[in-house]
Amino acid sequence: MGVIKNEYDVEGYSPTDTEPTHKHISSGLPVYADETGAVPGESFTYGNSLYARIQRFAGKYAIEQRGIERVPENERSDKNLAKVGTMWLAANMVVSSFAIGALAIPVFQLGFVDALLTILFINLLGITPVCFFSTFGPVFGLRQMVLSRFFFGWWGVKIIAVFNILACVGWSSVNVIVGAQLLNAVNNDVPGYAGIIIIAACTFLVTLFGYKVVHYYEFYSWIPSFIIFLIVLGEFAHSGAFVNLPMKVGNSEAGGVLSFAASVFGFATGWTSYAADYTVYQPHTVSRVKTFAWTWAGLIFPLLFTEMLGLAVATAMTFDPTTFEPTNNYAKGYEGSGIGGLLAAVLFPPLGRFGQFCLVVLALSIIANNCPNIYSVGLSLQVLGRWTQAVPRFIWTFVGTLVYCAIAIPGYSHFESVLENFMLVIGYWLAIYEGISLPEHFIFKRGFSGYDPAIYTSAHLLPPGIAAIVAFCFGVFGAVMGMAQVWFIGPIGKHIGTPTYGGDIGFPLAFAFAFISYCVLRTVEKKKFGR
Repeated sequence: MGVIKNEYDVEGYSPTDTEPTHKHISSGLPVYADETGAVPGESFTYGNSLYARIQRFAGKYAIEQRGIERVPENERSDKNLAKVGTMWLAANMVVSSFAIGALAIPVFQLGFVDALLTILFINLLGITPVCFFSTFGPVFGLRQMVLSRFFFGWWGVKIIAVFNILACVGWSSVNVIVGAQLLNAVNNDVPGYAGIIIIAACTFLVTLFGYKVVHYYEFYSWIPSFIIFLIVLGEFAHSGAFVNLPMKVGNSEAGGVLSFAASVFGFATGWTSYAADYTVYQPHTVSRVKTFAWTWAGLIFPLLFTEMLGLAVATAMTFDPTTFEPTNNYAKGYEGSGIGGLLAAVLFPPLGRFGQFCLVVLALSIIANNCPNIYSVGLSLQVLGRWTQAVPRFIWTFVGTLVYCAIAIPGYSHFESVLENFMLVIGYWLAIYEGISLPEHFIFKRGFSGYDPAIYTSAHLLPPGIAAIVAFCFGVFGAVMGMAQVWFIGPIGKHIGTPTYGGDIGFPLAFAFAFISYCVLRTVEKKKFGR
């Protein structure tokens, strides 16, 4: 393959000069790219610009230098598909997913069987887009937000990237607060800010070095977490505290199931906007079916195991039917310290100091949960413009870490619930993303053969993005109509369940509104612009 001059990621630019020269544009960005738009790794260090000097410094310490540039085929040497599975296994074998299952009882007032079935079927639905988009990485060697240019266009994808940045930073903040609370539950002398800094610093060290180190860490980090959850399962089963709570009937049951399903779906499908980021170094010869299967296995096992375990433990909580005051250690632990208190009620009485150690391990599992968030936030920031791409990924990783710490430290004691409710609200955007990207792939591009990855930096060859942006607005309208959140209950959501709490159908309405409007608008757009 010849090397061509390609001022990639310059708005509106199309590579035309085929002279094999070695130059850098004024911003310091490398301009080496072959005819497929792939950028060789060594090109990041050419020249004497600040960008090149920083990249050479990073290379001395084996820090990943690549950002959103397409990975050449000869650099896609990661053939171990098991690492794709363990990546998601570790990211979900965490206390955050345990907490999702536990919410079914105290928050949504469900029985055991109906909550169990909701966890099973909604997770099967929610992880499917993550598995599907994971297969794009080996095929194209492009990150998920860069691939999204083929769905939303050059300008439209910047809106999507902003939502993804908010999700990465916001959920990192929520997760690290949970981890810090667990550490504080073990030792009250560890203040919240100290726990946040400990977990954030460990996460940064893993994500700083990039793709290979993230995969290496996740390959093993799920093992201690899994062992601790097995101990939780064994101790809880031995306690005999499990209660098979009966399923309720009527509007309250319908509303509770739908709202709980929204929480489960949002957590499961939340990895969709990162999916291809963790398969771009897989060779294009890798089987798409195997990539899908390994991702599916890596997601479904920890999600079902931890959420169902959280649900089972939560059934042990008992409250006074008149005053709603907690009447046993499980309920008192949850009321006093949330999920950390609930786990402490399982582990501390029978295991003592070892139970405290177990809780520390679960607190540190947040590192595995936050690694995908903090690694991918740098890639999303680079999509915003030429100047953001001129900043190496690992610097954005550091900036992202500082930002979510700055949010989490005051949020630990002041607005954690506000932050978590806000994150639940913006989570609807993923249903809209799927409602636009899936029809574009299957209906308008008719599969993988409809893509030309070489044009990923050419704004005038990518879809205009008008249809996607308008459909995104329709999707937001659908989400608002169907949501049932603490801050707001939509007019449709209000008619499902009880008038006080409603029932959350924001995700299906967001998807439906975006899907239908996009199919209509994209048909017109393609006829008008031919791309």
